[in-house]
Amino acid sequence: MSLAVVGSVALDSIRTPFKSVARVLGGSCTYFSYAASFFTPVKMVGVVGMDFPAKYLCELKGRGIDTEGVEVAAGKTFSWTGEYKFDMNVRETLKLDLNVFASFSPKVPDSYKKSTHLFLANINPGLQLRVLEEISSARLVACDTMDIWIKSDRLKLLQLLKKVDILFLNDSEARELSGEANLIKAAAKVKKLGPEIVIIKKGEHGSILFSKDWHFVAPAYPLENAIDPTGAGDSFAGGFMGYISTVKKITKEEIKSALVFGTAAASFCVEDFSVNRFRKADRAAINKRYKEIRTFTQFKDL
Repeated sequence: MSLAVVGSVALDSIRTPFKSVARVLGGSCTYFSYAASFFTPVKMVGVVGMDFPAKYLCELKGRGIDTEGVEVAAGKTFSWTGEYKFDMNVRETLKLDLNVFASFSPKVPDSYKKSTHLFLANINPGLQLRVLEEISSARLVACDTMDIWIKSDRLKLLQLLKKVDILFLNDSEARELSGEANLIKAAAKVKKLGPEIVIIKKGEHGSILFSKDWHFVAPAYPLENAIDPTGAGDSFAGGFMGYISTVKKITKEEIKSALVFGTAAASFCVEDFSVNRFRKADRAAINKRYKEIRTFTQFKDL
């Protein structure tokens, strides 16, 4: 089994009511890969600029993340500056410099093209389609999207959704895509667009997975210190896809487990800036939180 991901690699500057950091490692592809690497090696497709610190590429490789597909292009790395207030569910973009990411043209190495699992992180749906065409043998394809693509490139997004198995999106994006306010109705409409499974992320309120004839609700892991939620959604997807890529047979119970592993991975992400918390964690720590989530969601039969 092998897992590939395409997305952004960035240098983020983040402000919260508690602390600020500058030019730390970020991007959808990065957070996904760090979370997934607790379970399996990952193959990354992305682009960085000449200013991207070499130590970050070395660190990625040290975690079993294949960076052959990460192009180093002339120019500066994609950078994002954002601010969170006391309500960590709301963030404001203060500055966005696409830099080399503006002309990103994914280059998929030949060694990636037989990957069995593929995650198309949040980038232009036209680029997601191109990568999917090159890794066409993937048994399981999942993708993420956001409101800007739903509004500005809807036709390409709809074309993509016909080809994916799992769609990750947040509650506002589910409503935007479906035109339904109720999330159950929204998920039903989105599933008709192609994905067999729709996973709606609700931040600190957990997530809901909708399949053909069943659904599953997972709470967020309760944290005393939530420092920075940047990348939590990508880490959630990374934990999910990292785990599901290791199972011999995808069953209803394994899908539920993947959702909880995604929840556990995301909980580590928000406990520090960038990927700092992942640097101090290991698979045993992920397993511990998985078991804790199972414990505090169990109750006896009626």
